[in-house]
Amino acid sequence: MNAIVVEKVGGPEALQYKDAPKPTPGKGEALVKIGAAGINYIDVYFRTGLYKKDVPFIAGQEGAGTIESFGEGTDSATEGLRAGHRVVFVHFGGTYADYTVVPVAKLIPIPDGVSFADACVAMVQGMTAHYLSSKTYPIKAGDFVLVHAAAGGVGQLLVQMAKMRGAHVIGTVSNDEKAKLARADGADDVIDYTKQDFEAEVKRITGGEGVAAVYDGVGKTTFDKSLNSLAPLGVLALYGASSGPVPPFDLSQLSAKGSLYVTRPTLVTYTRTRELLLHHASAVLDMIRAKTLRIRHGGEYKLNDAERAHRDLEGRKTMGKLLLIP
Repeated sequence: MNAIVVEKVGGPEALQYKDAPKPTPGKGEALVKIGAAGINYIDVYFRTGLYKKDVPFIAGQEGAGTIESFGEGTDSATEGLRAGHRVVFVHFGGTYADYTVVPVAKLIPIPDGVSFADACVAMVQGMTAHYLSSKTYPIKAGDFVLVHAAAGGVGQLLVQMAKMRGAHVIGTVSNDEKAKLARADGADDVIDYTKQDFEAEVKRITGGEGVAAVYDGVGKTTFDKSLNSLAPLGVLALYGASSGPVPPFDLSQLSAKGSLYVTRPTLVTYTRTRELLLHHASAVLDMIRAKTLRIRHGGEYKLNDAERAHRDLEGRKTMGKLLLIP
């Protein structure tokens, strides 16, 4: 089969298009023929070595496809799955390939009316947006919240979910085109951080109070001003670090700035049981099927174009989720 293999961590050129053995499922596993593979920033972290993983490895952490077979002795009936079912899954490696093997407990059924591409576009980013807005800081009607990278993969969905919960949403973007997307998704105020100081703008918009929550997937370059944008008792949900990891800081700042909270949530924790996984996944897939959640594809690339896809992602040339199509 064809696959994207990382033999040595590094830049996008580390993504090598190669022939690899077709995997064989073991007990409790299924062989899935990939219909679409999601490209996520966590893939960059593994590729560069920021997140440790033994090499060589096949890249990718998210995919959608069709169950081809089960490992010997696997009782898939307990999960209501059989060969031919369409499924999506996250946080299990090896999706930049024609086939991959996935634990049956990780497979999420795709409902009728939802395509491989839409399911794959929505899973990591959609479940992230769902847990952030409903669990990490459960948004209440009337809350002011700040969403960084509001036109990004998570940002687009988070803006929409925050509006569903009745928030006044402030989004940050890097250009006019992305500002239009954020407004189309329901953002009440949009700040171009390349032209404006987002901290000052947040204080102006909120009458000096600050926001109840900041959802920050950027990290190093936004962290200090994100803290300063919070109202007393506010929550900074640092769910990513696209600009680099946040350096160590003095925790006494949290008390000085208004008894603030900082959390570093991960999707792995919020989907640590099958019950939790299906809770968040089903909520997102139901929104897609009901057409209450707008899904935008940032671009589709052939499997052998993985290097270019990563360069576009890291160069902030894209809006919305990127996919690899075997």
